[in-house]
Amino acid sequence: MSDYLITNACLVNEGERREADVLIGNGRIEKIAAAIDAPAGVEVIDAAGRFLLPGMIDDQVHFREPGLTDKADLASESAAAVVGGITSFMDMPNVKPPTVDHDALVAKHALAAGRCSANYGFHFGATNDNIEQIKALDTSLAAGVKIFMGASTGRMLVDDDTALEQIFEHSPLTVLTHCEDTPMIEANAARARDHYGEDVPMSQHPVIRSREACYASSSKAVDLARRHGTNLHILHITTADELDLFAPGPMAGKQITAEACVHHLFFDDSDYAPRGTLIKCNPAIKTAADRAALLKAVAEDRIDVLATDHAPHQAEEKANAYFKAPAGLPLVQHALISLLDHVSAGHFSLEQLVAKAAHNPAERFGVAGRGYLREGYWADLVLVDMAGRTAVDDEPIHAKCGWSPFAGHVFTSRVTSTFVSGQLAYHEGKLSRGCIGRALTYDR
Repeated sequence: MSDYLITNACLVNEGERREADVLIGNGRIEKIAAAIDAPAGVEVIDAAGRFLLPGMIDDQVHFREPGLTDKADLASESAAAVVGGITSFMDMPNVKPPTVDHDALVAKHALAAGRCSANYGFHFGATNDNIEQIKALDTSLAAGVKIFMGASTGRMLVDDDTALEQIFEHSPLTVLTHCEDTPMIEANAARARDHYGEDVPMSQHPVIRSREACYASSSKAVDLARRHGTNLHILHITTADELDLFAPGPMAGKQITAEACVHHLFFDDSDYAPRGTLIKCNPAIKTAADRAALLKAVAEDRIDVLATDHAPHQAEEKANAYFKAPAGLPLVQHALISLLDHVSAGHFSLEQLVAKAAHNPAERFGVAGRGYLREGYWADLVLVDMAGRTAVDDEPIHAKCGWSPFAGHVFTSRVTSTFVSGQLAYHEGKLSRGCIGRALTYDR
Protein backbone atom coordinates (compact mmCIF):
# COMPACT_ATOMS: atom_id res chain seq x y z
CA MET A 1 0.00 0.00 0.00
CA SER A 2 1.39 3.40 -1.01
CA ASP A 3 1.46 6.36 1.34
CA TYR A 4 0.30 9.81 0.26
CA LEU A 5 0.62 13.45 1.23
CA ILE A 6 -2.22 15.74 0.18
CA THR A 7 -1.08 19.36 0.20
CA ASN A 8 -2.83 22.74 -0.02
CA ALA A 9 -6.32 21.36 0.44
CA CYS A 10 -9.30 23.12 2.01
CA LEU A 11 -10.57 20.61 4.56
CA VAL A 12 -14.30 20.57 5.35
CA ASN A 13 -14.94 18.69 8.57
CA GLU A 14 -17.06 18.97 11.72
CA GLY A 15 -18.61 22.27 10.70
CA GLU A 16 -15.37 24.02 9.82
CA ARG A 17 -13.11 24.78 6.86
CA ARG A 18 -9.36 25.11 7.08
CA GLU A 19 -6.34 25.01 4.80
CA ALA A 20 -4.12 22.05 5.68
CA ASP A 21 -2.00 19.15 4.51
CA VAL A 22 -2.96 15.55 5.21
CA LEU A 23 -0.49 12.67 5.50
CA ILE A 24 -1.82 9.16 4.82
CA GLY A 25 0.08 6.10 6.04
CA ASN A 26 -0.86 2.46 6.55
CA GLY A 27 -4.38 3.19 5.37
CA ARG A 28 -5.05 5.87 7.96
CA ILE A 29 -4.77 9.61 8.44
CA GLU A 30 -1.42 9.96 10.20
CA LYS A 31 -1.24 13.72 10.47
CA ILE A 32 -3.20 16.88 9.70
CA ALA A 33 -1.25 20.12 9.89
CA ALA A 34 -0.87 23.50 8.23
CA ALA A 35 2.26 22.28 6.44
CA ILE A 36 3.82 18.82 6.33
CA ASP A 37 7.17 17.94 4.80
CA ALA A 38 6.89 14.96 2.49
CA PRO A 39 8.58 11.86 3.93
CA ALA A 40 10.73 9.83 1.58
CA GLY A 41 8.79 7.62 -0.78
CA VAL A 42 5.45 9.32 -0.21
CA GLU A 43 3.41 10.33 -3.26
CA VAL A 44 2.41 14.01 -3.12
CA ILE A 45 -0.93 15.23 -4.47
CA ASP A 46 -1.26 19.00 -4.75
CA ALA A 47 -4.90 19.81 -3.99
CA ALA A 48 -4.68 23.58 -4.44
CA GLY A 49 -8.09 25.02 -5.21
CA ARG A 50 -9.96 21.87 -4.18
CA PHE A 51 -11.94 20.79 -1.15
CA LEU A 52 -11.04 17.68 0.84
CA LEU A 53 -14.07 15.97 2.36
CA PRO A 54 -14.57 12.74 4.27
CA GLY A 55 -15.84 10.16 1.80
CA MET A 56 -19.59 9.77 1.53
CA ILE A 57 -21.06 6.88 3.53
CA ASP A 58 -24.12 5.69 1.64
CA ASP A 59 -26.39 3.85 4.06
CA GLN A 60 -28.90 2.73 1.42
CA VAL A 61 -27.89 0.87 -1.73
CA HIS A 62 -29.16 -2.15 -3.64
CA PHE A 63 -26.13 -3.73 -5.30
CA ARG A 64 -28.26 -6.76 -6.29
CA GLU A 65 -25.93 -9.55 -5.19
CA PRO A 66 -26.64 -12.42 -4.70
CA GLY A 67 -29.27 -13.54 -7.17
CA LEU A 68 -29.89 -10.43 -9.27
CA THR A 69 -26.49 -9.97 -10.84
CA ASP A 70 -27.86 -9.39 -14.33
CA LYS A 71 -28.69 -5.91 -13.01
CA ALA A 72 -25.62 -5.20 -10.87
CA ASP A 73 -23.09 -6.77 -8.54
CA LEU A 74 -20.94 -5.77 -5.60
CA ALA A 75 -17.84 -5.24 -7.73
CA SER A 76 -19.42 -3.14 -10.49
CA GLU A 77 -21.51 -0.90 -8.25
CA SER A 78 -18.78 -0.31 -5.66
CA ALA A 79 -16.51 0.80 -8.52
CA ALA A 80 -19.18 3.26 -9.65
CA ALA A 81 -19.47 4.44 -6.05
CA VAL A 82 -15.79 5.34 -5.63
CA VAL A 83 -15.82 7.21 -8.94
CA GLY A 84 -18.55 9.29 -7.35
CA GLY A 85 -16.77 9.89 -4.04
CA ILE A 86 -18.64 7.24 -2.01
CA THR A 87 -16.12 5.37 0.10
CA SER A 88 -18.43 3.12 2.15
CA PHE A 89 -21.84 1.62 1.51
CA MET A 90 -24.50 -0.35 3.36
CA ASP A 91 -26.38 -2.79 1.17
CA MET A 92 -30.04 -3.73 1.52
CA PRO A 93 -31.37 -7.26 2.18
CA ASN A 94 -33.88 -7.69 -0.68
CA VAL A 95 -31.70 -9.98 -2.79
CA LYS A 96 -32.03 -13.70 -3.66
CA PRO A 97 -31.93 -15.31 -1.19
CA PRO A 98 -32.88 -12.38 1.05
CA THR A 99 -30.58 -11.47 3.92
CA VAL A 100 -32.98 -12.57 6.66
CA ASP A 101 -30.97 -15.17 8.58
CA HIS A 102 -27.45 -15.56 9.94
CA ASP A 103 -26.20 -17.80 7.15
CA ALA A 104 -27.34 -15.38 4.44
CA LEU A 105 -25.61 -12.50 6.23
CA VAL A 106 -22.35 -14.42 6.53
CA ALA A 107 -22.59 -15.44 2.88
CA LYS A 108 -23.01 -11.84 1.80
CA HIS A 109 -19.86 -10.82 3.65
CA ALA A 110 -18.01 -13.65 1.90
CA LEU A 111 -19.23 -12.41 -1.49
CA ALA A 112 -17.95 -8.90 -0.76
CA ALA A 113 -14.52 -9.80 0.61
CA GLY A 114 -11.77 -8.89 -1.84
CA ARG A 115 -14.20 -7.72 -4.55
CA CYS A 116 -15.48 -4.31 -3.45
CA SER A 117 -13.69 -1.09 -4.33
CA ALA A 118 -15.45 0.63 -1.40
CA ASN A 119 -15.83 -0.38 2.23
CA TYR A 120 -18.95 -2.44 2.79
CA GLY A 121 -21.64 -3.18 5.31
CA PHE A 122 -24.99 -4.96 5.19
CA HIS A 123 -28.42 -4.43 6.68
CA PHE A 124 -30.35 -7.41 8.03
CA GLY A 125 -33.88 -7.90 6.70
CA ALA A 126 -37.04 -8.23 8.76
CA THR A 127 -39.95 -10.45 7.73
CA ASN A 128 -43.31 -11.34 9.22
CA ASP A 129 -41.80 -14.43 10.84
CA ASN A 130 -38.08 -13.96 11.61
CA ILE A 131 -38.24 -12.23 14.98
CA GLU A 132 -36.12 -14.95 16.59
CA GLN A 133 -33.35 -14.38 14.04
CA ILE A 134 -33.51 -10.65 14.76
CA LYS A 135 -33.23 -11.24 18.50
CA ALA A 136 -30.21 -13.51 17.94
CA LEU A 137 -28.56 -11.22 15.37
CA ASP A 138 -24.76 -10.99 15.47
CA THR A 139 -24.59 -7.20 15.61
CA SER A 140 -20.95 -7.15 14.54
CA LEU A 141 -22.07 -8.32 11.08
CA ALA A 142 -24.96 -5.92 10.42
CA ALA A 143 -25.42 -2.17 10.23
CA GLY A 144 -29.15 -2.07 10.94
CA VAL A 145 -32.45 -3.94 10.62
CA LYS A 146 -34.49 -3.06 7.54
CA ILE A 147 -38.29 -3.25 7.46
CA PHE A 148 -40.24 -2.88 4.24
CA MET A 149 -43.44 -1.36 5.60
CA GLY A 150 -44.40 -0.89 1.96
CA ALA A 151 -43.97 -3.38 -0.87
CA SER A 152 -41.13 -2.59 -3.29
CA THR A 153 -38.61 -4.74 -5.21
CA GLY A 154 -38.75 -8.29 -3.88
CA ARG A 155 -41.19 -9.92 -1.48
CA MET A 156 -40.16 -8.67 1.94
CA LEU A 157 -43.25 -6.70 2.95
CA VAL A 158 -43.87 -6.78 6.71
CA ASP A 159 -47.61 -6.20 7.00
CA ASP A 160 -48.44 -8.12 10.17
CA ASP A 161 -49.03 -5.71 13.05
CA THR A 162 -47.94 -8.23 15.68
CA ALA A 163 -44.67 -8.80 13.82
CA LEU A 164 -44.08 -5.04 13.56
CA GLU A 165 -44.64 -4.59 17.29
CA GLN A 166 -42.14 -7.35 18.06
CA ILE A 167 -39.50 -6.02 15.67
CA PHE A 168 -39.74 -2.49 17.05
CA GLU A 169 -39.61 -3.83 20.60
CA HIS A 170 -36.74 -6.28 20.21
CA SER A 171 -34.44 -5.09 17.43
CA PRO A 172 -30.89 -4.88 18.80
CA LEU A 173 -29.92 -2.35 16.10
CA THR A 174 -31.35 0.79 14.55
CA VAL A 175 -34.50 0.00 12.58
CA LEU A 176 -34.65 1.39 9.03
CA THR A 177 -38.03 1.61 7.33
CA HIS A 178 -39.31 1.90 3.79
CA CYS A 179 -42.62 3.62 4.52
CA GLU A 180 -45.54 3.31 2.11
CA ASP A 181 -49.00 1.90 2.81
CA THR A 182 -49.41 -1.03 0.42
CA PRO A 183 -53.25 -1.41 0.62
CA MET A 184 -53.64 2.27 -0.28
CA ILE A 185 -51.22 1.85 -3.21
CA GLU A 186 -53.04 -1.24 -4.46
CA ALA A 187 -56.37 0.59 -4.37
CA ASN A 188 -54.87 3.54 -6.26
CA ALA A 189 -53.38 1.17 -8.85
CA ALA A 190 -56.76 -0.52 -9.36
CA ARG A 191 -58.39 2.84 -10.01
CA ALA A 192 -55.66 3.75 -12.49
CA ARG A 193 -56.16 0.46 -14.34
CA ASP A 194 -59.91 1.06 -14.48
CA HIS A 195 -59.27 4.46 -16.07
CA TYR A 196 -56.27 3.81 -18.34
CA GLY A 197 -56.09 0.05 -18.75
CA GLU A 198 -52.49 -1.16 -18.88
CA ASP A 199 -51.32 2.06 -20.58
CA VAL A 200 -50.96 4.08 -17.39
CA PRO A 201 -48.89 7.26 -17.93
CA MET A 202 -45.88 7.85 -15.68
CA SER A 203 -47.55 11.01 -14.39
CA GLN A 204 -49.80 8.69 -12.37
CA HIS A 205 -46.92 7.16 -10.43
CA PRO A 206 -47.03 9.71 -7.56
CA VAL A 207 -50.83 9.40 -7.59
CA ILE A 208 -50.66 5.62 -7.25
CA ARG A 209 -47.79 5.64 -4.73
CA SER A 210 -49.37 8.65 -3.11
CA ARG A 211 -48.36 11.17 -0.51
CA GLU A 212 -51.15 9.82 1.70
CA ALA A 213 -49.66 6.32 1.48
CA CYS A 214 -46.28 7.70 2.52
CA TYR A 215 -47.62 9.69 5.46
CA ALA A 216 -49.82 6.86 6.76
CA SER A 217 -46.85 4.50 6.92
CA SER A 218 -44.26 7.00 8.19
CA SER A 219 -46.54 8.19 10.98
CA LYS A 220 -47.21 4.56 11.95
CA ALA A 221 -43.47 3.88 12.16
CA VAL A 222 -42.92 6.97 14.32
CA ASP A 223 -45.73 5.89 16.65
CA LEU A 224 -44.26 2.40 16.97
CA ALA A 225 -40.81 3.80 17.72
CA ARG A 226 -42.10 6.19 20.35
CA ARG A 227 -44.07 3.49 22.12
CA HIS A 228 -41.18 1.00 22.14
CA GLY A 229 -38.24 3.41 22.49
CA THR A 230 -36.82 2.13 19.20
CA ASN A 231 -33.97 3.84 17.40
CA LEU A 232 -35.72 4.52 14.07
CA HIS A 233 -34.32 5.81 10.79
CA ILE A 234 -36.94 6.48 8.11
CA LEU A 235 -35.54 6.21 4.62
CA HIS A 236 -36.20 8.29 1.48
CA ILE A 237 -38.72 10.87 2.71
CA THR A 238 -40.53 12.36 -0.30
CA THR A 239 -43.31 14.66 0.92
CA ALA A 240 -43.59 17.96 2.74
CA ASP A 241 -46.32 16.37 4.89
CA GLU A 242 -43.96 13.81 6.43
CA LEU A 243 -41.38 16.41 7.46
CA ASP A 244 -43.53 17.50 10.40
CA LEU A 245 -42.88 14.08 11.95
CA PHE A 246 -39.22 14.98 12.52
CA ALA A 247 -37.51 17.49 14.78
CA PRO A 248 -35.08 20.06 13.38
CA GLY A 249 -31.61 20.48 14.83
CA PRO A 250 -28.42 18.45 15.23
CA MET A 251 -28.75 14.66 15.02
CA ALA A 252 -27.04 14.02 18.36
CA GLY A 253 -29.58 12.73 20.84
CA LYS A 254 -32.34 12.05 18.32
CA GLN A 255 -34.17 8.74 18.69
CA ILE A 256 -35.95 9.14 15.34
CA THR A 257 -34.05 10.35 12.28
CA ALA A 258 -34.96 11.08 8.67
CA GLU A 259 -33.23 10.59 5.35
CA ALA A 260 -33.57 12.16 1.91
CA CYS A 261 -32.21 10.68 -1.29
CA VAL A 262 -30.42 12.46 -4.08
CA HIS A 263 -33.03 11.83 -6.78
CA HIS A 264 -35.87 13.21 -4.66
CA LEU A 265 -33.81 16.37 -4.17
CA PHE A 266 -33.00 16.64 -7.89
CA PHE A 267 -36.14 15.64 -9.81
CA ASP A 268 -39.82 16.53 -9.48
CA ASP A 269 -43.01 15.46 -11.26
CA SER A 270 -42.29 17.72 -14.23
CA ASP A 271 -39.48 15.28 -15.10
CA TYR A 272 -41.84 12.36 -15.75
CA ALA A 273 -42.71 13.63 -19.23
CA PRO A 274 -39.14 13.73 -20.60
CA ARG A 275 -37.66 10.84 -18.56
CA GLY A 276 -40.57 8.45 -18.14
CA THR A 277 -39.92 5.13 -16.44
CA LEU A 278 -36.21 5.92 -16.13
CA ILE A 279 -37.13 7.85 -12.98
CA LYS A 280 -39.73 5.40 -11.72
CA CYS A 281 -38.79 4.69 -8.11
CA ASN A 282 -40.44 3.76 -4.83
CA PRO A 283 -41.43 5.95 -3.09
CA ALA A 284 -42.28 8.11 -6.07
CA ILE A 285 -40.75 11.44 -6.98
CA LYS A 286 -43.38 14.00 -5.99
CA THR A 287 -44.07 17.68 -6.74
CA ALA A 288 -41.77 20.67 -7.10
CA ALA A 289 -43.19 21.94 -3.80
CA ASP A 290 -42.22 18.68 -2.09
CA ARG A 291 -38.74 18.90 -3.57
CA ALA A 292 -38.37 22.47 -2.30
CA ALA A 293 -39.57 21.39 1.16
CA LEU A 294 -37.00 18.58 1.26
CA LEU A 295 -34.18 20.97 0.34
CA LYS A 296 -35.32 23.35 3.08
CA ALA A 297 -35.49 20.44 5.55
CA VAL A 298 -31.85 19.60 4.79
CA ALA A 299 -30.89 23.20 5.54
CA GLU A 300 -32.81 23.31 8.82
CA ASP A 301 -31.42 19.91 9.92
CA ARG A 302 -34.81 18.21 9.89
CA ILE A 303 -33.29 15.77 7.39
CA ASP A 304 -30.35 14.07 9.11
CA VAL A 305 -28.84 11.84 6.41
CA LEU A 306 -28.37 12.07 2.64
CA ALA A 307 -28.15 8.83 0.66
CA THR A 308 -28.85 7.34 -2.76
CA ASP A 309 -31.15 4.28 -2.68
CA HIS A 310 -29.08 3.22 -5.71
CA ALA A 311 -31.21 0.48 -7.29
CA PRO A 312 -30.23 -0.38 -10.88
CA HIS A 313 -32.20 -2.27 -13.50
CA GLN A 314 -31.35 -3.07 -17.09
CA ALA A 315 -32.36 -0.42 -19.62
CA GLU A 316 -34.55 -2.94 -21.46
CA GLU A 317 -36.54 -3.58 -18.27
CA LYS A 318 -37.03 0.13 -17.68
CA ALA A 319 -38.31 0.55 -21.24
CA ASN A 320 -41.45 -1.45 -20.45
CA ALA A 321 -44.90 0.07 -19.91
CA TYR A 322 -45.74 1.47 -16.48
CA PHE A 323 -46.82 -1.64 -14.58
CA LYS A 324 -44.04 -3.85 -15.99
CA ALA A 325 -41.19 -1.33 -15.63
CA PRO A 326 -39.34 -1.97 -12.35
CA ALA A 327 -38.74 0.81 -9.85
CA GLY A 328 -35.22 1.99 -9.09
CA LEU A 329 -32.42 4.20 -10.39
CA PRO A 330 -28.61 3.87 -10.63
CA LEU A 331 -27.26 6.85 -8.66
CA VAL A 332 -23.96 6.31 -6.83
CA GLN A 333 -21.67 7.67 -9.55
CA HIS A 334 -23.30 11.11 -9.59
CA ALA A 335 -24.75 11.34 -6.09
CA LEU A 336 -22.14 13.57 -4.46
CA ILE A 337 -21.86 15.98 -7.36
CA SER A 338 -25.65 16.26 -7.52
CA LEU A 339 -25.58 17.33 -3.87
CA LEU A 340 -22.77 19.78 -4.62
CA ASP A 341 -25.06 21.37 -7.23
CA HIS A 342 -27.44 22.20 -4.37
CA VAL A 343 -24.56 23.69 -2.39
CA SER A 344 -23.63 25.86 -5.36
CA ALA A 345 -27.27 26.93 -5.67
CA GLY A 346 -27.33 27.99 -2.00
CA HIS A 347 -29.86 25.44 -0.75
CA PHE A 348 -27.58 24.20 2.03
CA SER A 349 -23.94 24.54 3.00
CA LEU A 350 -20.98 22.36 2.16
CA GLU A 351 -20.52 21.80 5.90
CA GLN A 352 -24.10 20.49 6.13
CA LEU A 353 -23.56 18.19 3.17
CA VAL A 354 -20.48 16.70 4.86
CA ALA A 355 -22.40 16.20 8.11
CA LYS A 356 -25.32 14.44 6.44
CA ALA A 357 -23.37 12.38 3.91
CA ALA A 358 -20.44 11.33 6.13
CA HIS A 359 -20.55 12.28 9.83
CA ASN A 360 -24.20 11.44 10.52
CA PRO A 361 -24.36 8.02 8.81
CA ALA A 362 -21.22 7.04 10.71
CA GLU A 363 -22.79 8.13 13.99
CA ARG A 364 -26.26 6.70 13.30
CA PHE A 365 -24.93 3.22 12.66
CA GLY A 366 -21.90 3.29 14.95
CA VAL A 367 -19.34 2.94 12.17
CA ALA A 368 -15.90 2.77 13.74
CA GLY A 369 -13.04 5.00 12.58
CA ARG A 370 -14.71 6.49 9.52
CA GLY A 371 -16.79 9.47 8.48
CA TYR A 372 -14.45 12.23 9.68
CA LEU A 373 -11.13 13.86 8.83
CA ARG A 374 -9.36 12.93 12.07
CA GLU A 375 -5.88 11.70 12.84
CA GLY A 376 -5.99 7.94 13.41
CA TYR A 377 -9.16 7.46 11.37
CA TRP A 378 -9.20 5.44 8.17
CA ALA A 379 -8.26 7.59 5.18
CA ASP A 380 -11.62 7.61 3.39
CA LEU A 381 -11.36 10.89 1.53
CA VAL A 382 -12.65 12.66 -1.54
CA LEU A 383 -11.20 15.67 -3.34
CA VAL A 384 -13.72 17.81 -5.21
CA ASP A 385 -13.28 20.71 -7.57
CA MET A 386 -16.24 23.04 -7.08
CA ALA A 387 -15.23 24.91 -10.24
CA GLY A 388 -15.01 21.76 -12.31
CA ARG A 389 -17.74 20.39 -14.54
CA THR A 390 -19.03 16.88 -15.08
CA ALA A 391 -20.95 16.26 -18.30
CA VAL A 392 -22.75 12.98 -17.71
CA ASP A 393 -22.89 12.08 -21.39
CA ASP A 394 -19.15 12.57 -21.91
CA GLU A 395 -17.96 9.93 -19.46
CA PRO A 396 -18.39 6.16 -19.02
CA ILE A 397 -21.14 4.88 -16.75
CA HIS A 398 -19.54 2.43 -14.33
CA ALA A 399 -22.74 0.83 -13.04
CA LYS A 400 -23.35 -2.49 -14.75
CA CYS A 401 -26.70 -1.32 -16.17
CA GLY A 402 -24.85 1.26 -18.29
CA TRP A 403 -27.28 4.17 -18.03
CA SER A 404 -27.94 7.16 -15.79
CA PRO A 405 -31.13 9.08 -14.97
CA PHE A 406 -28.96 12.22 -15.14
CA ALA A 407 -28.23 11.77 -18.85
CA GLY A 408 -27.94 15.13 -20.59
CA HIS A 409 -27.08 17.04 -17.42
CA VAL A 410 -23.85 18.91 -16.74
CA PHE A 411 -22.98 19.13 -13.05
CA THR A 412 -21.12 22.20 -11.79
CA SER A 413 -18.47 20.28 -9.81
CA ARG A 414 -16.17 17.31 -10.22
CA VAL A 415 -14.76 14.50 -8.10
CA THR A 416 -11.02 14.44 -8.80
CA SER A 417 -9.73 11.84 -6.30
CA THR A 418 -11.18 9.23 -3.97
CA PHE A 419 -9.23 7.41 -1.25
CA VAL A 420 -10.62 4.22 0.30
CA SER A 421 -8.90 2.98 3.47
CA GLY A 422 -5.78 4.86 2.35
CA GLN A 423 -5.78 3.52 -1.22
CA LEU A 424 -6.05 5.89 -4.16
CA ALA A 425 -9.16 4.31 -5.67
CA TYR A 426 -9.90 6.98 -8.28
CA HIS A 427 -7.76 9.83 -9.56
CA GLU A 428 -8.16 12.30 -12.41
CA GLY A 429 -10.58 10.16 -14.37
CA LYS A 430 -8.88 6.82 -13.78
CA LEU A 431 -10.32 4.04 -11.64
CA SER A 432 -7.87 1.77 -9.85
CA ARG A 433 -9.03 -1.82 -10.14
CA GLY A 434 -6.57 -2.79 -7.42
CA CYS A 435 -8.39 -0.94 -4.63
CA ILE A 436 -9.96 -3.31 -2.11
CA GLY A 437 -12.45 -2.02 0.45
CA ARG A 438 -12.79 -3.36 3.97
CA ALA A 439 -15.75 -4.63 5.94
CA LEU A 440 -17.17 -1.90 8.13
CA THR A 441 -16.76 -2.41 11.85
CA TYR A 442 -18.98 -0.89 14.50
CA ASP A 443 -18.42 0.85 17.81
CA ARG A 444 -21.68 0.63 19.72
